[in-house]
Formats: sequence, C-alpha cells, structure tokens
Amino acid sequence: MKVVFMGTPDFAVPTLTEIVMRGHEVVACYTRAPKPAGRGQAERRSPVHEAAEEFGIPVFTPRNFRDPADRTTFSALGAEVAVVVAYGLILPPEVLEAPDKGCLNLHGSLLPRWRGAAPIQRAIMAGDTRTAVSIMQMDEGLDTGAVGLVEEIPIGPDMTAGELHDEMMRRGADLMGRALAALERDALHFTPQPEEGVTYAEKIEKAESRIDFSKSAEAVHNHIRGLSPFPGAWFEVELGGRPTRIKALRSIRAQGEGESGTILDGLTIACGEGAVRLTHVQREGKGAMDAATFLRGAGDLAGRRAG
Repeated sequence: MKVVFMGTPDFAVPTLTEIVMRGHEVVACYTRAPKPAGRGQAERRSPVHEAAEEFGIPVFTPRNFRDPADRTTFSALGAEVAVVVAYGLILPPEVLEAPDKGCLNLHGSLLPRWRGAAPIQRAIMAGDTRTAVSIMQMDEGLDTGAVGLVEEIPIGPDMTAGELHDEMMRRGADLMGRALAALERDALHFTPQPEEGVTYAEKIEKAESRIDFSKSAEAVHNHIRGLSPFPGAWFEVELGGRPTRIKALRSIRAQGEGESGTILDGLTIACGEGAVRLTHVQREGKGAMDAATFLRGAGDLAGRRAG
C-alpha cells in the first residue's frame, strides 16, 4: 500500500522498518523538526528522520499543521493510509481524513486505560500487571478512536519502563505490520472503545520524579521502576558533607522497618510501610552503577536520611 509514516522517537523506528520490509511504498515520513542538542547546540534530527533518510524516503518536518500549505502537501501525497507512532503533533481533521483508509495509530496501552502522553510509565507507576500495544483508527479525540488489533503484554513485578518500552517497540512493529496486511485485504475491523475504564496518562512532570519514602514500599518500588531509566526517580542524601542527588534505577522490596526515609543498612530504605532495597543507582555527575559499587565510594550510610 501507499503509506505516509508519522513518528519521531526511537520507539517508532522498528515500525517504520517493518512497513518498508513488508514491501509497502512509504511515500513520505513526517517527524518533528530538528532541535539544538549537546554542548555545541547543533541541530539534531530525530531517530525517525535518520532512519527515513537511510531508506531514501522524503522527510517533512512541519512545526504544526496550521499552515494550509502543509495540509495541501500532505493531501497531495495520495497516501492510502497514514501510520502514526509517537509523532508528537496534533493532526487536524484535514490530515486525518486525507488518506482513503484513514490514519492508524500504534498506542502503548490497553485502551481505554492510559490514553495520553505517558502510558508506559503510568501503567507501571500504578502497579498494573498487564498492558498492551493497540492499533487504533485515529479521530479528533485524545486516543479515543476505535481499536482494530490488540496484543496484551504482562508487566512483571520488577519490570522497568525501559524494559516495557523495548518490548512494546518490538511487538508494536509486528502488530502494525499485521494490521496493514489486514487493512489491505479489507479485513481489519474496528471496535469502539468502551466508555468505562478510561484513564489518562498525563505527561511526567519533573516535580513528581522525587521519591516520597512516606508512601508504602510497593508504591515507592513502582515509582522507581516506572521512571527508570528516564527521567529517573531520585532522592537526596548527605555525602561528603553536602546533599547529593541520587537516581534510583532499580529496586526490590525488602524486609525492614523504621522512620520513613531512614537508610537501614546498605541501600535498604524504610518506607511508610515496609522497605525497599536499591540495587542500581546513579550519583549526580556519575554513570549508573550497582549498589555495591556505589557503597564502596559512599561508605556506610546507615542511619542517614534519604528524601
């Protein structure tokens, strides 16, 4: 089929690759415009931009679709379907309606749970034990379109957002490939989302990354793994006579009790109920390391407060 692909981060690249490898004609890729990055503030192209150029696919980077010329250009491509994966721009009705077979979106949740910007992180932070990759027919709402295909994914008790991201990236690419194959033979059928069970995955704000050890050990553990590896849940502890920020990258629930935020031994920290043991951390200005390596440099922290 004649496809327009719309995506930006590394999460979207396997889906673009799957579509190309299945022999579809990708007539254009739309992605976010390059942004200044690094010390030199040189403009950095998105992962999808880089992949599209490797495939020889024309790339468009409109800052939005408010300009009528951008909407006209899109319509003139004559695509049968648009595939959207973490693109990052709102599509106006003129774009949604331009392809004959509409716009298909790959979304990382078991819809209608976790519509919105951060479904992977929010599912883990909430302690969900299952999620999904879903293929949805886009409409003007926020992830409200009818669903065509779903593949459920279990969330293990210690799975991090990074691990779930990579699993969804792989499974989602395959699912979209199957969806396009079904769409091509008019065998992809859509079911409206139920009205019950709707939740929204709000964007992760910087302020909520700080760990609140007054919460239960389960909540703290879910918070840590839900924000690992990025942006990273963090706390401060006194090292070398000054408060030092530590990112908690991995944890397990542990035995122990005490005033919340008290380091009991090693990197076992008392919570409002129970305790967690941090197994992998990152001290500010340093790389990620396991707890034993960190403690060799930090020394005995028992009795200090983390918060």
